[in-house]
Amino acid sequence: MKIKSMFVKSFFLLTCFSLVASKAFCGGTVTGTINASMPKFKKDAVVYLKGVKGPFAAPQAHGVVDQKNLVFVPHVLAVPVGTTVDFKNSDKVNHNIFSADVCKKFNLGTYNPGMSKPVLFDKPCVVNLLCNVHSEMSGFVVVLENPYFSVSGADGKFTIGNVPPGTYEVGVWSEKLKLKEKTMVTVADKQTASLALNISK
Repeated sequence: MKIKSMFVKSFFLLTCFSLVASKAFCGGTVTGTINASMPKFKKDAVVYLKGVKGPFAAPQAHGVVDQKNLVFVPHVLAVPVGTTVDFKNSDKVNHNIFSADVCKKFNLGTYNPGMSKPVLFDKPCVVNLLCNVHSEMSGFVVVLENPYFSVSGADGKFTIGNVPPGTYEVGVWSEKLKLKEKTMVTVADKQTASLALNISK
């Protein structure tokens, strides 16, 4: 009888633990498509959720922006606050990366092929990357308040996963276009919410 009682208690505790764990790690998904008045800007739009409650763990992985064939790769990198980004030079020529944006001014100086230099992004900001050596180069690091964001592909599609259940305002950052209408999304546990977002000048 005593053994049976212990078994029941153990089963109950394991069941409770499983429920708590599933609640902690399950979430919903927000997916959709960017429709742009200028089709080339369907790509590299940053879709993000506002008002998701934290606190959020400090990012462990570094972001990476490379320089290849005189182009920043990726052209747009989105990261949560607190992320260190490694700026690499995979070209066969010297490069420089700097930003004149008030929210994150920095200048890495000129550095040689094969080198990499880190920068910590410690506040929400849109940072325009430029190169003193090659004036035609331009890229962006979009620093967001939480990890619930996605960068759209060439087809305009995006997916934000593991979102805590709730109702949130949707934000969109694009290099040239804007989301004109206030958009809300309700996320349910283990469910997918789909959106069509229209951006224009």
